[in-house]
Amino acid sequence: MQPIGWILVLYLAAVNLLGAGAVVLDKWCAQHGRWRIRERTLFLYAWLGGCPLVYLAMKLCRHKTRHRSFMWGIPAIFVLQIAAVTAILYILYQKGGWMP
Repeated sequence: MQPIGWILVLYLAAVNLLGAGAVVLDKWCAQHGRWRIRERTLFLYAWLGGCPLVYLAMKLCRHKTRHRSFMWGIPAIFVLQIAAVTAILYILYQKGGWMP
């Protein structure tokens, strides 16, 4: 794998882990009456590429599952990201700039 590929993998792993950690921490803070993590921060982790583990953490620790904005929004962001990556790869493939 090229160095840029490793950087991308490490970035996505970090964003996913940080996002999932933020969900778990927010759940803990909610249970203990502490300061909470803003919803827009959780969405930011999703927009930055952390959708899979943010959503999984929400489901596993049953946090924010009654909020439609999260239960529909996080998967919608993920679908948009997959579509964008697919479109970029398709364009690059058509121009001969990317080979699988």
